Amino acid sequence: MSDDRKPTGKSSKGKNPWGDHKGAGKSHKPERGGKGHYRPPYGDNVTDLGDVIRRAGGDFGGMMPGNIGPGVLGLAGGVILLVLFVSLCTFIVKPGEQAVIQRFGAWERTKVDEGLGFKLPWPVENVTKVTVNEIRKMNIGFFERFGRSASQLQDVPEESLMLTSDRNIVDIDLVLQWNIKSAEDFLFNIKDQESTIKKVAESAIREEIGQTNMFPIITTERDVVAQQTKAIIQKNLDDYDSGVNITQVLIQRAEVHPDVQQAFQDVQSAKQDAEDVQNRARAYREDILPKARGQAIQLLQEAEAYKQSTVAKATGDADRFNSIYQAYLSGQDVTKKRIYLETMEEVLGNAQKIILDSDGKQQGVVPYLPLNELKPAAGGKVRN
Repeated sequence: MSDDRKPTGKSSKGKNPWGDHKGAGKSHKPERGGKGHYRPPYGDNVTDLGDVIRRAGGDFGGMMPGNIGPGVLGLAGGVILLVLFVSLCTFIVKPGEQAVIQRFGAWERTKVDEGLGFKLPWPVENVTKVTVNEIRKMNIGFFERFGRSASQLQDVPEESLMLTSDRNIVDIDLVLQWNIKSAEDFLFNIKDQESTIKKVAESAIREEIGQTNMFPIITTERDVVAQQTKAIIQKNLDDYDSGVNITQVLIQRAEVHPDVQQAFQDVQSAKQDAEDVQNRARAYREDILPKARGQAIQLLQEAEAYKQSTVAKATGDADRFNSIYQAYLSGQDVTKKRIYLETMEEVLGNAQKIILDSDGKQQGVVPYLPLNELKPAAGGKVRN
């Protein structure tokens, strides 16, 4: 755009935007006076600040092209004001962020939706943006060393060595993953957030390990220990209103410390021997107990049978005696003789005897008797 301004009668070369004064066309650097003071650009006779502003405004207007009117100046001023408004009074919240607005240092509100937000200019209101959906990682018991080729894990014994409930020492490496669920709680309710989270996590894992035996920790129950540790950490952080969400707890390594490895192996061998002896004792018990129970049941059954037999015999004898007694009452002589004969038969039935009929025909005759051949079998009878 060409400059259509008319000459003013003075050369524009070396024109000073601050107006004509003594020393125009020279450097604008103020000159030092004799007493070490700077000389003002408008001379010593200017004492009113308003006069200086008016002169500067006039000089600035003289520099503008002649065809620019007040409307263009107003538009330019509006653009400048808009830029200032956008830069000072607006902010943008990206996806996964939360913006915490503070008014004179105190929490005022939190913008959780993404997009354009508005605030009062600084220093009235200040905005702090926090990334809330980022999964953050924290190592307990070790740290990673990054070398030229690959990362190396460096153990931290003061964090990794823990005492179990059975008084063993276990070496554990833990990885904690977390994010932020409340930006204002995270910023204002806890101080030194990562250090606080780490201390809470160390306390929780030591509490859980201290209530668990070592063998399950290093074998089959790592996940159980990790889940219970996560619950303890989350509860403690929620009690602090920390605004932190624990997403996962991983036990990277759980093993016996090398210094006690041999002692641990000896203890495990002793436990294995004890279990073998107990298993053999259980097997012997399972073998002998059923036999003993069977013998006891057999004895009980035999005793019950003997009882029933004895009672039945006694009952029968009593009934027989009663029946004999009744028969005796009806015929005493016959009954006496029958009882006598039955008794003699019972008494003499097992005796070895020879009965000679004394009918008077063989008086004085001594018969030959083969006594050795007359021994009958037990219960036999010989009669002549």
